[in-house]
Amino acid sequence: MENKILMKGTDALGEAAIRAGCECYFGYPITPQNEVPEYMARRMGEENLVFLQGESEIASINMLLGAAASGKRAMTSSSSPGISLKQEGLSFMAAMELPALIVNIVRGGPGLGNIAPSQGDYFQATRGGGHGDYRIPVYAPATIQEVYDLTMEAFDVADIFRTPVMILGDGMLGQMVEPIDMHPKKDLEMPAKDYILDGAEGRPSRIMKSLILDVREMEEHNWKLKRKYDLMQQELPKHEEFMTEDAKLVIIAFGTAARIAKGAVKRARSEGLQVGLLRPITLWPFPVEAIEKLANKTSLFLVFEMNTGQMIEDVRLALNGRVECEFYGRPGGVVPAPQEVQRIIERYWLQKEL
Repeated sequence: MENKILMKGTDALGEAAIRAGCECYFGYPITPQNEVPEYMARRMGEENLVFLQGESEIASINMLLGAAASGKRAMTSSSSPGISLKQEGLSFMAAMELPALIVNIVRGGPGLGNIAPSQGDYFQATRGGGHGDYRIPVYAPATIQEVYDLTMEAFDVADIFRTPVMILGDGMLGQMVEPIDMHPKKDLEMPAKDYILDGAEGRPSRIMKSLILDVREMEEHNWKLKRKYDLMQQELPKHEEFMTEDAKLVIIAFGTAARIAKGAVKRARSEGLQVGLLRPITLWPFPVEAIEKLANKTSLFLVFEMNTGQMIEDVRLALNGRVECEFYGRPGGVVPAPQEVQRIIERYWLQKEL
């Protein structure tokens, strides 16, 4: 039997980061992610690593940029309004191809909103968030074990592709406590960091910048980034399927919403309804091929999100009109019970005569 330990989501994230080789943490307090810097302050001090609370979110993201430019594994974390303030620095890091981890424990919005769980930051996360033509990998864990596992994976993906990577959670996932297996990190061969600024003794000077005034040079840089993003789209998509083998109706949900949807699917199955669940684990790159395959045998897709409808755009793009797609959402921090989602399933089952 596996030896497991009970851990809160924010603590599991912090411990995974340290065990993945994170050497520097920079952040600024905001609810509901304050337990991340609290945990990191204690543990990084114990491990003789660098913890620094910046004077602002803007300072923190630029400290992260500097640490990444020096070759360190580094991370920052915040919640929705704080992530908004970090967007310029995130765009700079994408342009400079700097690897780092950014964690967003999402709260209700827009504006200051509230501190309840929400999925309203999907567009911000999956469309780059900042200015310019860029994308970053985005992981959406649904369990505390996945918080731990995907944090470790995110650091490796960042180094392999030289890119910022985001973990997108929410207040419920951050505060939840579950048993996890704190297994050691897999040792993968990482590419040499031959771009970092670590002193030019014995080698030519290096320049790292995002200001490229020559338009043709800027165009080529954008195409270079695009080729990297295309490679990510081939290699990184992850998803989970639950009871989809014979499903006539498939719910698509991520993160906490997927946990709720899974409960609804189980309840619907007990009533004899052929319902399944597809859960994107990477929100970008989006698991397009998995949805395309299900479209060949499914009559209806139902997208369930804790927002007013954001991921549904990616689902509709993947379906390209081949199968009907409906939406149900609860924005603003409302967390529905599985029974509520089950009622929506039953409503569409009767309406569409599945």
